[in-house]
Amino acid sequence: MAIVRWDPFRDLMNLQDEVNSLFRRSFFRGAEMPATVETAATWAPALDLYESDDKLTVEVELPGLEAKDIEISLEDDILHIKGERKFSQEVKEENYHRIERAYGYFERNIPLPRKVDEGKVAASVTGGVLRIEMPKAAEAKPKQIPIKVEGETAG
Repeated sequence: MAIVRWDPFRDLMNLQDEVNSLFRRSFFRGAEMPATVETAATWAPALDLYESDDKLTVEVELPGLEAKDIEISLEDDILHIKGERKFSQEVKEENYHRIERAYGYFERNIPLPRKVDEGKVAASVTGGVLRIEMPKAAEAKPKQIPIKVEGETAG
């Protein structure tokens, strides 16, 4: 099990998103909601962020999406992942008994705990999982500091 650094603001931001969503649903009930980036967000794919000695890795669950459906950018130590999963129109809507999978626009903004080398970031999709590997910048890697003991001579 990986240790995850607690971010007190993550829960606060999630709460703010939920409250914003509640207000949008209340005020636009029965009316057409404006299709802006903020109001169109309908789901947030699950992700893992972990760190090794030399890189940060993000894995995002995006089953059913292809690389062309996903946009990734990095700005000010924040990783931005956005895209859209479209609803399949192969079966008529009235023939569905249950719809549990989330569809529509999504956007995740992940603050990175370390500086990364932006020129060496690589992303791939395998088995419905988007994997983004970000090598740490030289200044972010831990440096070993030797300890001198007074009175000892090198020998």
